[in-house]
Amino acid sequence: MGEFLDPSREIAKHGTRLPHWQQGEVMQFVTFRLGDSMPQAKLRQWRVDRRLWLARHPQPWSDGTEHEYHRRFSRQLEDWLDEGHGSCLLGDPGKRTILEDCLRFDEGTRAVHHCWVVMPNHVHLLFTPLAPLAQLIRNWKGISARRIGCGAIWQRNYRDALIRDAGHFANAVRYIRRNPARLPNGTFSLWQSDRAQKV
Repeated sequence: MGEFLDPSREIAKHGTRLPHWQQGEVMQFVTFRLGDSMPQAKLRQWRVDRRLWLARHPQPWSDGTEHEYHRRFSRQLEDWLDEGHGSCLLGDPGKRTILEDCLRFDEGTRAVHHCWVVMPNHVHLLFTPLAPLAQLIRNWKGISARRIGCGAIWQRNYRDALIRDAGHFANAVRYIRRNPARLPNGTFSLWQSDRAQKV
């Protein structure tokens, strides 16, 4: 099996409300966030708007319809995250280092990291999973939360996307690299593999 998504091969799916896909060791782009990082009133309205839009646009979607969905809904969530809502616990270098250590612990054994950024209230990861995706995310979030010591800090779910090809990989690297552009130094951590640095 290759490092990119193969639409002709079986995809393992789990979860109901926000299904997660894994195809063996195909690269993943994953975002997870702190539980208080979204403005709740806006998020409630977003859910209503999304439900109505999905009722009018049943799948399968054309490329144009999928693009519109991401422009209207995925992009909105990313914009709210980048506005810096909530406690922004990960803006603290000590707390951020705890999460970084959790990610590095599995490097080469349960995951191969290509690029990641730890923002004050969310995380973007580009990696190759060498273990079940849900298990990796659960471990990283659970162990880091216990070590940070501020209770249940993480949102329960996460967003993931299988990487389709080299162009998609490059776009994910650029997105991660640009994500902290408006933040002051010392409030985020960006890590890139040699491969990512060549993008």
